[in-house]
Amino acid sequence: MKLAIWRRGRPSQFQRAADGSMTLLDHLRELRSRLFKAALGIVAGFCVGMALGKWVLSLLKQPYCDVAKQLASQHLHKGEVLSSSWQCPLVMLNATDGIVLWMQAALWIGIILSAPIWLYQLWAFVAPGLHRNERRWAYLFAGIAAPLFAAGAVLAFVVVGRGLQFLLKFNFGATTTLEIKGYFSFITGLILLFGLAFEFPLLVMLFNIAGIATYKRLLGWWRIAVFVFFAFSAIAIPTGDPFTMSALGLGLTALYFGAVLFAYINDKRRDRRRREMFGDVGDDEISPLEPSDADSIDSDPVGASLAVAVDPVAAPEPVTPPRPLDSRYDDMT
Repeated sequence: MKLAIWRRGRPSQFQRAADGSMTLLDHLRELRSRLFKAALGIVAGFCVGMALGKWVLSLLKQPYCDVAKQLASQHLHKGEVLSSSWQCPLVMLNATDGIVLWMQAALWIGIILSAPIWLYQLWAFVAPGLHRNERRWAYLFAGIAAPLFAAGAVLAFVVVGRGLQFLLKFNFGATTTLEIKGYFSFITGLILLFGLAFEFPLLVMLFNIAGIATYKRLLGWWRIAVFVFFAFSAIAIPTGDPFTMSALGLGLTALYFGAVLFAYINDKRRDRRRREMFGDVGDDEISPLEPSDADSIDSDPVGASLAVAVDPVAAPEPVTPPRPLDSRYDDMT
C-alpha cells in the first residue's frame, strides 16, 4: 500500500519530460526503450507478414496477369479458348528471387501492421516537447495521413492495370514475359509514390495553420498548382502512360482543392475568434474609446492642486582641504 501511494505521488515520465526535469541520460534511456518496443512491434508484424506474404504477392501480381491473359486471348484463333493450365508469364532469373520477394513482402506488411505501435512510441517520445495546441494539430494530421496514404495506394493499384495494358500493346507481336523481381519492384514503387504524393495536402494545411498562406492566396495559386501536379506526374511516373499520369495529376488536384476548403474554414474560424477578442478593428488600427466607457469615466474637472510645504534645502558646506601628506603620519607609521 505504501509502495502504491509512493508511486502515485511521483510525476509520470511524460510530466518529467514536459517540465524539463529529465537529464540527458534519462532522455537517452527513454529513447532506447522506445526504439526497443518499436522494434518488437515490427518483429511481431513481420511474423504475421510471413503468413500473409504469398497472398499479398499473388494480389499484386493480378493486374499484370489480367493484362497478359487478355493479350494471350487476342493471339488465339477464332473459336479457341485458353487452356485451364495457363499460367501468368513471369520469369524468375535467380534461385533466391522467390524467397527474397517473400521476405520483402513480409517486412512491408509487418511495418504496416505494426504502425500503431511504433507510431505511438515515436509520439510518446516527441509529445512532451510540444504545446497543447501543437499536440491537437498533430492528432489531426496523424488521423488524416493514414487514409490519404491508403487512398493513394488503392488508386495506384487500380490504374496500374490500365497502364500495363497501354504499354504492353506495343509488343509488335512478340511474347511478353516480365521478370518477377523487377515487376514487383515496379508496382510497389508505384504504390509508394502515389501514397507519398497524396500526403501533399498536409503540407498545404500546415502552411495555412502557420499563417504563411491564406485561403485567398491558395485559391489564387490554383493554376500554378495544377500545372505543377501534372508536370510532377509526367516526371515521376515510371511508365509514362497517360492513364497513370492523369490519375495522379487529377488526384493531387482534387486534394489541393480539399486543402483550400480546409484553409477557408480555418481562416473563417480565426477571423471569428479575432472579432470576438478585438471587434472589427484591424491589426494596424487603434481601438476607439466606446461611448459606454466614456460615460463611466468621471468627467468632473480637476481642481487646483493644494500647495505642499517643503522645507528649504540647506546650503552646502565648504569642503575641508586635505592636510599635507607629511602631517598625516608620525615617525612610527
